[in-house]
Amino acid sequence: MDSNTIQNLNIIIVAAGKGKRMNNPLLAKVMAELDGKPLIGHVLNEAIKLSPEKIIIVVGHQKDSVINYVDSLELKNTAFVEQKEQLGTGHAVNQAKPVMDGSDKNILILAGDVPLLSSDTLIKFIHFHNEKKSDVSVLSTIAPNPFGYGRIIRDDKGNFTKIVEEKDANEEEKKVNEINSGVFLLKSDLLFNSLQLISNKNSQGEYYLTDIIEILKNKGSSVQAFAGPEYDELQGVNSPEDLKKVEEFYYFRKNN
Repeated sequence: MDSNTIQNLNIIIVAAGKGKRMNNPLLAKVMAELDGKPLIGHVLNEAIKLSPEKIIIVVGHQKDSVINYVDSLELKNTAFVEQKEQLGTGHAVNQAKPVMDGSDKNILILAGDVPLLSSDTLIKFIHFHNEKKSDVSVLSTIAPNPFGYGRIIRDDKGNFTKIVEEKDANEEEKKVNEINSGVFLLKSDLLFNSLQLISNKNSQGEYYLTDIIEILKNKGSSVQAFAGPEYDELQGVNSPEDLKKVEEFYYFRKNN
């Protein structure tokens, strides 16, 4: 197998967010437009270049508009699952379990509101995962201002040790500018088994997907972080200001 590719790949795209800060409650966040196309359209455009067996889209807020749009694209092998309550990213991803066929798949988790993440970067990420023989890989990037993001903590030799959320980070950890993107690659058995063990005992009362990293590391799994893309490529859209930043980078990249 080419180390740039991965067999039995399923992609889970989390697209259930309300996007409260987008100031448009009638619009699903992933349906906000960039260059005349919904954000999730840009994500799907790159996802299909990886030739996945199946793409599972987790819908929630204004789900019908998302489903209708994706159906209009007439993609092969897409499935929808609903997150009826906003209980966090871990809870969202766990909704995909019933549509898996039971065999152990490679799962790539993407966010529907990160439209600039390219298939080229994802292929490099998969290559890194294969080369390192990693059980779980995390896509990271160097942020000019890491405030608010989970930090990637490494040991003296540069090996990944953990992800620390902003609110839990000590002063030394807050100085780290390598951040978690929320993009993960791992086997489905590892994913869904570890999701059963996460807790919502945190300030948000939510089930965080990032908690699986510590759970799996404690069980002896090999966890790696790949600082591949530039920060702008991983800019998520949570507000009109974020969308403006994404547009600026998108048009800069398109015209250069």
